[in-house]
Amino acid sequence: MKQATLTKSQARKIILHAAGLSKPAPFGKGREAVYKLIDHLGFVQLDTNYVVERAHHHTIAARVPDYKLEWLEELQADGRIFEFFTSDSGFIPMHNFRFSLPVKQGFLSNRKPLTQPEINLMNKVLDRIDREGPLMVKDFENDRQEASLGWWDWRPSKVALERLYLDGRLMTTRTKEFLKVYDLPLNLVPDDIDTTMPTPEEFARHIIRRELKALGIAYAKEIAWRARYVKNNLVKKELEKLVEEGEICKVAVEGLKTAPLYMIPAYKNKKIQLSGDAFILSPFDTLNVFRHRLRDFFDFDYQIECFVPAPKRKYGYFSLPLLIGDIFVARMDSKADRKQKTLIIHNLHFEPVKLSKPMIGKIIDAIQTFARFNQCGDLVISKSNNKQYLKAIKDGLR
Repeated sequence: MKQATLTKSQARKIILHAAGLSKPAPFGKGREAVYKLIDHLGFVQLDTNYVVERAHHHTIAARVPDYKLEWLEELQADGRIFEFFTSDSGFIPMHNFRFSLPVKQGFLSNRKPLTQPEINLMNKVLDRIDREGPLMVKDFENDRQEASLGWWDWRPSKVALERLYLDGRLMTTRTKEFLKVYDLPLNLVPDDIDTTMPTPEEFARHIIRRELKALGIAYAKEIAWRARYVKNNLVKKELEKLVEEGEICKVAVEGLKTAPLYMIPAYKNKKIQLSGDAFILSPFDTLNVFRHRLRDFFDFDYQIECFVPAPKRKYGYFSLPLLIGDIFVARMDSKADRKQKTLIIHNLHFEPVKLSKPMIGKIIDAIQTFARFNQCGDLVISKSNNKQYLKAIKDGLR
């Protein structure tokens, strides 16, 4: 199939459409829209950081108006989604359950040999959950032999639970406080779900199709990253086969001299209009997880700075990208003070982009919506690098 050539503007539209960010409510409203979103993206990354509402909820709320946190829990209780790993931990549609099996096999085969006491403890944990039903870490006695060295220093029963979870003998749900509840797969996976192990080629093709559906346009390394826990994955080989078969096409983007890019052919002639709405995005949003993509396609150099030593931070601990149309216009370092019900914006840093009055209005709407999503009735903006824009936004928020 002939290689497609796109302008950078066309590429951005395809990427945003695939990410569900070309217009508000692309999947509709209500709980069903949450399922449609997860099914479309194939994976919504989970994160424990609670400076503002957690990343998985944030990702969904950016695309589903008036999102309720309990909808995610309800979809899991209904057996329509489950939590596990691709490259990271996240929520996956249950009908893709069989494609989690190679990852579980990967964890098992890459695990260092266990001692007999470790195996005995895992068997004891499994037996208890089989007899008693779902259990949490706190349901197991404190079996630590030495004082803890920190939050990463798990006690033996927690290690056993996580090993069983990673190799597939246990699955998890979450409490409202975001604590893991461990259960047997037979209690969580519906009877009509296919649980046969896919061949390596099937697994690779699933990853390719799923990632291109969510990313729109992607490099091979981004697609392969989602299968990183499976050794010797065939993603790159199967990608070339799918190109030869015509299911996937190679893409060149004007002005980009990079590694080959790939796309689903249906996007070549698809007419995509951007609404021009403003989206405040999670650092772990599908659009933001690959830093080089943001540089290549959006000329936006973004890094989440909670992993950067404090003296080296430029924008703040948890800076959120702010997108209007296909342009990243600002970064918003925010914290939800839940006791005071106040959204504190420590730093509203504007990119060197000229903003019109309507764009300022879109930012005001987005900030107000984000505050409500974080259950905050009040707003405080501490500082900004653009006094004119800051004044217009503060005036609008009043």
